[in-house]
Amino acid sequence: MKEFFKSKKFQHILLGIGLFLAVLVIFEAGMVAGYHKAFFSYRMGEDYYKTFDNGDNGMMPIPGFMNARELPNQNGAVGNIVKISLPTITVADKDGVEKTILIGDDTVIRQFRDTLQPADLAIGNFIIVIGSPNNQSQIDANLIRVLPAPAPLNTTQNPPTSATTNPVKQ
Repeated sequence: MKEFFKSKKFQHILLGIGLFLAVLVIFEAGMVAGYHKAFFSYRMGEDYYKTFDNGDNGMMPIPGFMNARELPNQNGAVGNIVKISLPTITVADKDGVEKTILIGDDTVIRQFRDTLQPADLAIGNFIIVIGSPNNQSQIDANLIRVLPAPAPLNTTQNPPTSATTNPVKQ
């Protein structure tokens, strides 16, 4: 028996078992990393509608069946600044849904061609934010554009016709 434990065959068996265990440990590490990635994605999915949906019925709108003003803004925000507490600002969209925006050191803030500083932002500014969501249901802003406020949509009146824009004088 002592000769078997000292033999090359036994050493190769031990090396094989050691390699097999090392492969199992690496596989388990991959499983743990995959579990944590899936758990993060699941949590983001659970909070998605609460955080980023701007619809009234909880259903995602179908692209191609809406105008540009109705597009969802999952990775950003469009609206007026209602609160400033740097490094965060709060933006209310057209439906009054408020989103918290986190301004980082690498956030670019532009108004037309000018580059602004976070202190230049004011309550009431109409802005478009492009960024990505974080774990605190905030949007980490990559780009903030300050724009003139859009003209309100007036759906109750018909568009002007040639009869109303060019009246005939008698």
